[in-house]
Order: sequence, then C-alpha cells, then structure tokens
Amino acid sequence: MKTVEIMLVFIPATISFLIGIGITPFITHILYAYKMWKPTAGKTALDGMPAETFNALHKEREVGTPRFGGVVVWGSVLLTAALLSSLAYIIPDAFGALAFISRSQTWVPFVAMLVGATVGFVDDLLEVRGKKGLRLSVRLGIITIISVLCALWFYYKLGVSSISFPFLSTPIHLGLWFIPFFMATMLFIYAGGVIDGIDGLAGGVFSIIFAAYAVIALFQNQMDISAFCAAIFGGLLAFLWFNIPPARFYLSETGTMALTVTLTVVAFLTDTLGHGKGVAVLPIIALPLVVTVLSNIAQMVSKKVFHKKILRIAPLHHHFEAIGWPPYKVTMRYWVVGVLAAIIGMSIALL
Repeated sequence: MKTVEIMLVFIPATISFLIGIGITPFITHILYAYKMWKPTAGKTALDGMPAETFNALHKEREVGTPRFGGVVVWGSVLLTAALLSSLAYIIPDAFGALAFISRSQTWVPFVAMLVGATVGFVDDLLEVRGKKGLRLSVRLGIITIISVLCALWFYYKLGVSSISFPFLSTPIHLGLWFIPFFMATMLFIYAGGVIDGIDGLAGGVFSIIFAAYAVIALFQNQMDISAFCAAIFGGLLAFLWFNIPPARFYLSETGTMALTVTLTVVAFLTDTLGHGKGVAVLPIIALPLVVTVLSNIAQMVSKKVFHKKILRIAPLHHHFEAIGWPPYKVTMRYWVVGVLAAIIGMSIALL
C-alpha cells in the first residue's frame, strides 16, 4: 500500500478532528446559553412504564447536560468535505485527490448521514422543548423510508442484489429479497443507537467501528469511502474529547441516527461492490450495537412470555451499571471489546 493512499485517509481524519475541536466551544456556548437539555428528568421504558432503575441512575445527569452533541460529529464531516472539495476545485493539481465526496462512492452515505442528522435534530429539539420528541413509530417510519430509498438505489442503480460471505467463493444472490434485507439491517443497526447512554460510550464505540470500515475500504481501494469513514472517525474523536466523563453534551438522536444509517450504507458499499464482505462482518465489527439490541429484545421477550426480567435494566450496559459497575468501567470495557471485535471483523473481511 502506497504512502500517498494512507495520507488520503489520514488527512481528512485529522482535518475533521481539528475542525471538531475548533467548533465545539461555539456549539457549547449555544447549547448552554439556550439550555438545550431535557426540562425534566425521567425516561419511559419500551413497555410505556417509567424506567425506574434508569431514572434512579441518571436523573441528575439528564437535566443540565445538553443534547445535540452529534452536531460536532456530522458538522465536522460536512465542513471537512466542503473545505476539501473547495480546495480541489480551486487548486485541483494539489488537492484534487483529497475531495472524497463523489457520486460513484460517497453521495449515498453522505446524503443518508445528513438526512438522519436532520431528523434526529428535530427529535432533539422537541425533547428540549418538553414535547418528548418524535414518537418511536415516527422515527422507525422515517428510518424505513430512508432504508427503502437506499435499498432501491443499490438494487436498481448500482445493480446490487447479492451478499458476500466469508469462506464462500461466490456471493449469495438474494434477488428482490435484497431490498427487505437491507431495510431490516438498517432498522436493526438504528436500534443499536440506544447505546448512547453513558458518558463516552457511544463516541468510543462508533469511532472504533468507523475506523474499521475506513481500513476495510482502504484495502478495497475505495479511497473516497475510506476517507469519508476516516472523516467521521475524526469528528467522533473530537466529540469524544469533550464527552469523556463528565460529558459536556450527549450525542443524542441527531448523532446516533446519522451514524447508524451511514454505517449501514457503508457496510453494503464495502460488500460486493468492493469485492469484500462488509455486511457479513457488520455484526462482528458493530458487536456492541448488536449486543445492545439483542439485550433489549431478550428483556422484552422475557417480560412478555415469562413475566420476569432477565436483566436488572436493559440494554446491557445499563444492567452493568445497575449491578454496581462504575460508568467509566462499563465504558472502557466496551471500548476494549469493541477494539477486539473490530480487529476480528477486519481480519475476516480482508481474507
């Protein structure tokens, strides 16, 4: 691998990180000046009842800590893309290769990120105004629409209808079933966004995931996708700088919705299109998100069928809090697991 190719990924990540660090004081001032946090503490569980254990653990932090932290992440990526595209237009000989927003590779995940960020921003705005945000059914409906549009683009525009798997010489052809499969994948990954529940947890987990896909795309020679993921990684590091306990702000829906829909699109772009296995390794690389969703499902099924909980509180990271783990211990152990899972996933993807 050439040094030039590595620099094409390293530079956007660095610029995004520096921009994120630079814009955070301004964003912080706005968020605190206008008190952009929930007016009252308290969370409702998926069954509609008050989440008593969660509220006991987090009621003091829910009020007084702003939402909208995801603006740092996608704002850094947006500004980085705009800067490098402008420089490439003005001085193409020097900066042309650094512009990573391209129709062939990154338009779809870039637009998906901005749409997710916008919808999430609206949800956060409603939350801080005391209106409890967008209903879960509305958010799931919007994610479904995004997933349908992306799936149709992959199927009809890009001609993708199959998924690659490790140790299989040929991809598995899904035909029209590719569309519902894509939709289910995006909905599942979006559900993992509730991992944004402890200071530093979501920022660290998502940064590891996008760093892994930056490496996978780099080895596939999909340089724009690699640089795009690296820019997200840089923005997440900037966010994490200020989110390490005590968090200055939360990633919240504008961050998690943007990141989860983008991650899904990137996974499919690094699959058969990149002659790789980006989808098959997604459950491995995104293991913390998968465990989060499965723990929620297991808790709901157990309560519905057996009328008892298997966890003190779901998802799993809050269960660890409830049994006495300090939040920083939960966060750092999730980081360790995330790194190990990313290494295993990348190794399989690059076979």
